[in-house]
Amino acid sequence: MRRQLMLFLGLALLGAAPAVTAYAQSRQAEDDQRRKAEAEQEATKKKKEKEWAVGTAPLPAVKNAGPCPFVKVLYDASRYVELKDNKETTESVGWTGEIQGVKAACEYKGDEPIKVAMNTTFSFGRGPQAQGSTKDYRYWVAVTVRNQAIITKETFDVRAVFPPGQDRVTVTEPIQNIVIPRANQTVSGQAFEILVGFEVTPQMAEFNRVGKRFRVNAATQTASAGAPAQQ
Repeated sequence: MRRQLMLFLGLALLGAAPAVTAYAQSRQAEDDQRRKAEAEQEATKKKKEKEWAVGTAPLPAVKNAGPCPFVKVLYDASRYVELKDNKETTESVGWTGEIQGVKAACEYKGDEPIKVAMNTTFSFGRGPQAQGSTKDYRYWVAVTVRNQAIITKETFDVRAVFPPGQDRVTVTEPIQNIVIPRANQTVSGQAFEILVGFEVTPQMAEFNRVGKRFRVNAATQTASAGAPAQQ
């Protein structure tokens, strides 16, 4: 009787072997798919973080022959404010923009040119007079001999896209191809300056110069012509 019972159990297990194998294969396939999906999610996350990083633009890690050029935002061109009929009231504000900051890195050695990469972060706004959901802003980057003449100046366009219901967006623009020649190896990056600013009208420049600015979302507030709402 015991021998028959053992034989029955053996046959039963033998019959169940294909089902067990199929179940194991199914679990393995599920595990493989899960690991693949997790790997793809992690790769997508790292790619997004790299694309949207606001930190210093990438440059090879080398020891420079000297300090990097000074990089700063020109105050008179640091903000862009459209005012309908030049009226300095919150109800007259159209598109606005502000350069929040610039981060840069440089590379040079010997008598080689200075190579600079930089990231510029912009904050854009939609005022009561703005029409549509997108706006192209123009800004410039100038390389100068420090406190002297401009060596070169280039203009660029950056687009702001406002999702429904939002009146502010932030955009970071990278530039990685700034090359500054040097007369010889004794000339360091400290002899140069890189300036960034919006293309603004004389009225906008004056508006910035005296320190005026508007809240982007202050459409329901009131400001006198000579004293706009302060940010």
